[in-house]
Amino acid sequence: MIGPALVRVHGNASGFVTGVELDSRQVRPGDLFAALPGHVMHGAAFAAQAVENGASALLTDSTGLTLLPADVLDRVPIIEVTQPRSCLGRISSAVYGRPSEAMTVLGITGTNGKTTVSYLLDAGLRAAGRTTGVIGTIGIRVDDTHLDTTRTTPEAPHLHAILGVMREVGVDSVAVEVSSHALDEGRVDGVRFTVAGFTNLSQDHLDYHGTMENYFEAKAALFTRERCECAVIGIDDEWGLRLSAEATVPVITWSMRNGAESGRGPRKGADWTLSRSDGEWVAEGPGGERTALDMPLPGAFNRANALCAFVMLRQLGIDGPVAAAGISQVRVPGRMEWIGRGGPVTAIVDYAHSPDAIEAAILTVRLDAAGRVIAVIGAGGDRDRAKRPMMGACAAVHADVVIVTDDNPRSEDPASIRAAVMQGALASGSGADVEEVADRRLAIIRAVELAGPGDIVLVLGKGHEQGQEIAGTILPFDDRDEVRRALGLPVGGDQ
Repeated sequence: MIGPALVRVHGNASGFVTGVELDSRQVRPGDLFAALPGHVMHGAAFAAQAVENGASALLTDSTGLTLLPADVLDRVPIIEVTQPRSCLGRISSAVYGRPSEAMTVLGITGTNGKTTVSYLLDAGLRAAGRTTGVIGTIGIRVDDTHLDTTRTTPEAPHLHAILGVMREVGVDSVAVEVSSHALDEGRVDGVRFTVAGFTNLSQDHLDYHGTMENYFEAKAALFTRERCECAVIGIDDEWGLRLSAEATVPVITWSMRNGAESGRGPRKGADWTLSRSDGEWVAEGPGGERTALDMPLPGAFNRANALCAFVMLRQLGIDGPVAAAGISQVRVPGRMEWIGRGGPVTAIVDYAHSPDAIEAAILTVRLDAAGRVIAVIGAGGDRDRAKRPMMGACAAVHADVVIVTDDNPRSEDPASIRAAVMQGALASGSGADVEEVADRRLAIIRAVELAGPGDIVLVLGKGHEQGQEIAGTILPFDDRDEVRRALGLPVGGDQ
């Protein structure tokens, strides 16, 4: 179960482990406490608390072993390994009964589109009569029960525990968003994916990965025989094209590059494409298969998301018309979400927070705007700094008015983040009107005040989020509610 990383077991190795936990405060009787090295402190510093809470064994490395109090060494067995994080996923999978092997698990990765594709997959699976679960950015859903989460992909022990609970309550199919951080940190280790999908890759998260090559390598780690059975890969960027050649599992490719989308021919060798025929979008695949595919969310990027999800569902053997029927009904919170449509001022809230996503969102909205596009944008703190001017430039090039505001500053100085976004917007030479309004609520109000007939206000960056993180504190904040208030529309909870 642990593999060659095992060094030795200290103490009596007999006993029974019923769970795995990383947080000593959350340990329950019977848990294995994983005392991992951290950025600030080693988890072994909290081992005594874990044992007091009922931990039946500890997992740590040689450094952690030296930090353990003597009474801890006497009370519970200690499993010493060279790299505890590298075996944590496999251990967690075994402890929870290898739940992923008993279900259909679909993994989706890429810079943009993971959440939307996971919802599309869920809708298609439900249309096929499956009992489903979703794990991702918006939260965790077990059939019809929703649970909040703080990470796109949970830590390995929690992920396997969630999958175990899903299996116990009858879930047979799960869609999982797989972030590059999760792959790099081993959070999906031990999960067996039936099908893994790739949407796209563009600049993001370089604060973590350092280079695009490292970012790509993290994503590519999902598409190996150890992790998945087959891959569905979009090849409309060079990274996807490369991944389709390097993946070590059977690959099915898809491309949006056809005359209707871009004026260029489809990628040579793409197994699936999407084309416009007799007023409807049609997915065309191997053997001449053709299925009408209606995507309720606007934009070419959402049609790409729909095609990716559709092809993944077809790989499961779900009939094309059934999968398409499910996809046609989907709604995704905070993803191109219209507010006040048909009223004096129309607004849209979207999660776009990378240069490519901002460009795609604005271009999509422009198709519906009889007047101007007024974009409200910010950039997250403690994240990729290099993309901030690029985000500002993309917004200024494609929108008519840009209001730069705070997103989630986190521990950084909000003014310095705004300055970087402003620099990119002003240097673009686009001619767009650019303003800076620090307070996000006031920025949204300002955008609505500026809007006239035919204009659309596009609020970007936070989407479904219900809080704004400033200096270590998460304050209640929902772009959708603030837009409704600015428009004079009712908001749940308002008196």
